[in-house]
Amino acid sequence: MTTPLLNVNGIEVIYNHVILVLKGVSLQVPESGIVALLGGNGAGKTTTLRAISNLLKGERGEVTKGSIELRGERIENLTPADLVQRGVVQVMEGRHCFAHLTIEENLLTGAYTRTKHKGEVAANLEKVYAYFPRLKTRRTSQAAYTSGGEQQMCAIGRALMANPRMVLLDEPSMGLAPQIVEEVFEIVKDLNAKERTTFLLAEQNTNMALRYASYGYILESGRVVMDGPAAELAANEDVKEFYLGVGGAERRSFRDVKSYKRRKRWLA
Repeated sequence: MTTPLLNVNGIEVIYNHVILVLKGVSLQVPESGIVALLGGNGAGKTTTLRAISNLLKGERGEVTKGSIELRGERIENLTPADLVQRGVVQVMEGRHCFAHLTIEENLLTGAYTRTKHKGEVAANLEKVYAYFPRLKTRRTSQAAYTSGGEQQMCAIGRALMANPRMVLLDEPSMGLAPQIVEEVFEIVKDLNAKERTTFLLAEQNTNMALRYASYGYILESGRVVMDGPAAELAANEDVKEFYLGVGGAERRSFRDVKSYKRRKRWLA
């Protein structure tokens, strides 16, 4: 077997030296893959991404156990800037564009690590516009006056300006209309196919994520409760009931079925 691009091995994350949020999370992301982190609000998806990108310190969090490796190199003690240099970029939940800057100015902020390569920056900008033609149309508009979908595209495009090998994409569908969500995921698929960009995406929209990912991990209360190829997860009866809204009267949690004999295997 080839070494995965990213290997997260049994990490625990504590906030404020007290609150245990992740409880032994392990996952792997293959080179040029699309892997989905699934689960409800508060399951630990965003914390997992921040642990990988080393953005936890800003939230008074830290990895206290386990290891995180990028191409076999331990990265827990690297800065977020170090990780960008190694090709790992996170797109934060909620888009976080600079409201007072234009779309193009926002995109150029993503190239701060490549300022010595002006030709490369210009080429990357044109590449982003090729994937996001809507951004080219709105390039001179202030980000504050663009739509939620355009801001999400801008956030992803800004990450691409750093020439990443892996993008950590946090809740890309949040607050967007269904047709815009599909457009964003199609661009992710296109980037993966043409640029071989690896994606680890955290997403509550399980149905959409499993359509585009090759593999998925389901988190609940800071633990991985199930994982497998996306097609197998989408066909799994438990996933259908608890995450796809099929077969149950209301969405419940895996924790709510501890008395169900057939499902105890997922709670071990």
